[in-house]
Amino acid sequence: MYSFDMVRPTSVADAVKALGKDEAQPLGGGQTLIPTLKQRLASPSVLVSLGGIAEIRGVCKDDAGRVCIGGATTHATVAREAAAHYPALASLAANIGDPAVRNRGTIGGSLANNDPSACYPSAALASGATIVTNAREIAADDYFQGMFATALNEGEIITEVKFPVPEKAAYMKFEQPASRFALVGVFVAKYADGVRVAVTGASEGGVFRWSEAEAALSSNFSADAVSGLSLSGDGMISDLHGSGAYRAHLVGVMTKRAVAAA
Repeated sequence: MYSFDMVRPTSVADAVKALGKDEAQPLGGGQTLIPTLKQRLASPSVLVSLGGIAEIRGVCKDDAGRVCIGGATTHATVAREAAAHYPALASLAANIGDPAVRNRGTIGGSLANNDPSACYPSAALASGATIVTNAREIAADDYFQGMFATALNEGEIITEVKFPVPEKAAYMKFEQPASRFALVGVFVAKYADGVRVAVTGASEGGVFRWSEAEAALSSNFSADAVSGLSLSGDGMISDLHGSGAYRAHLVGVMTKRAVAAA
């Protein structure tokens, strides 16, 4: 590590002001940023901690029936407080990392980082969530723009994520046992106007919707509906944990399991 200044704002306005300084970087739960700093892969002169901003913490429901989660809300809090409103989302949060990660990591930090194997991006995309920042609202379909890439502008902060609650939903993850990241994770959400299927951990381009499965499941919401479907291994992540073809196969397997669970 190296020396840097730490700023702890207590409001979104103060955080935005602090991030306007040169080489300032936001700090959520630090589950990605702190290891990055230790490896000297990033060198901000100022860290702006978002953990002390009460207005962007917590879980509630709005007048439209959406589950609204503050950007600085930890995974453990989502697992506990969203369970009554959106069980599939709460279950996803409860199985991220280990207790230390769940009690430090935040939903806003995860979505802002957009790791290709993170769990929350699949929930946001499958739910058709809205990512709210200090400046605007961004539909999930427009937010994710590739591996570690999002629609966020420099200095923009995720203040809230709004999840429409589906009729049925489930998330299934085939995890790498050491990190508990998803080798492949599939979130399936059934709404009155159709089914959305989002896949994480598989593609070199990051989280994506599997449109062919969505069409099949919208006509027949059963595991059998996706039995004849398959994805190509081209463009899939290939590493020591599994080839692209292996991950492509897992997408089908985990989609069936998610549908059965839902």
